[in-house]
Amino acid sequence: MARALAAVEQTMEDPAVLALLDAAANAARAHVIGLTGPPGVGKSTLINALLKIWRRQGRTVGVIAVDPTSRKTGGALLGDRTRLSTDPEDAGVFVRSMAARERLGGLAALTLPAMILMRAVYDVVLIETVGIGQSETDVADVSDTVIFCIQPASGDSLQFMKAGIMEVPHIAVVTKSDMSAAARRARTDVEGALGLSEIGPGQWMAPVLLLSAARQDGIDELVGEIDRHREWLAQTGEGARIRTRQTRQWLAEMVREQFGQRGLARVHAGMSAILDQGAQASPFSSASQIMEMLNY
Repeated sequence: MARALAAVEQTMEDPAVLALLDAAANAARAHVIGLTGPPGVGKSTLINALLKIWRRQGRTVGVIAVDPTSRKTGGALLGDRTRLSTDPEDAGVFVRSMAARERLGGLAALTLPAMILMRAVYDVVLIETVGIGQSETDVADVSDTVIFCIQPASGDSLQFMKAGIMEVPHIAVVTKSDMSAAARRARTDVEGALGLSEIGPGQWMAPVLLLSAARQDGIDELVGEIDRHREWLAQTGEGARIRTRQTRQWLAEMVREQFGQRGLARVHAGMSAILDQGAQASPFSSASQIMEMLNY
């Protein structure tokens, strides 16, 4: 996995690498979970708790930890990676740190291809965002289930009401539940914010859970809700629709980053079929094809 990720980072345009990514995209097996929330909310502690349960259940896990960027080297500061207590001898867990760099959505540019590779190998893929606040909605573009973490007594209650992030999570968790009254107030605030969204018949209603990762309280319930959402995605067909929409959006975003809005307009005008084909079968080869056409 480390060698494959290095090849993607260094030689993304190589036909062999593109073929590997397309093959991985069509061999998805993992459930992908996005974990987001403000700095200090306890995301790394929660990941440690989840890893213990999943490994006890015999599930293999790939973790993508998006870290702040070093101003000197441009690489990841590894703040999140160093807080994860994984067994180096356990081949069932793989952790990769990535620098967010100039991206403002809480993810790194390599997150999507890395997720595609891990999704074809592990049972669970967990993506932890860098933790920058309200702009962290990109995690929904690479995840099946998004978990939003809230810290009690953080003063964010009013921010929940106006933040676009509240339209993203499938599960909300209030961490540090040992802060009793403050944790209950935070849960009430989040439930109120989620209640502002219109939920139609048959749609998923995000539960709000209280947990303390340090004390292992509420972690089993969270794992149960993650599995329940995975089953709902499969039964309703929403999971397949989400993944197709995510891939098509990624293709469009790739063009926008490289060629701007005018390039994207050219794609929509004459290459819509390529976008549709790529979203269904070969996203990375289709991206390379679009790049060649626009460069020409």
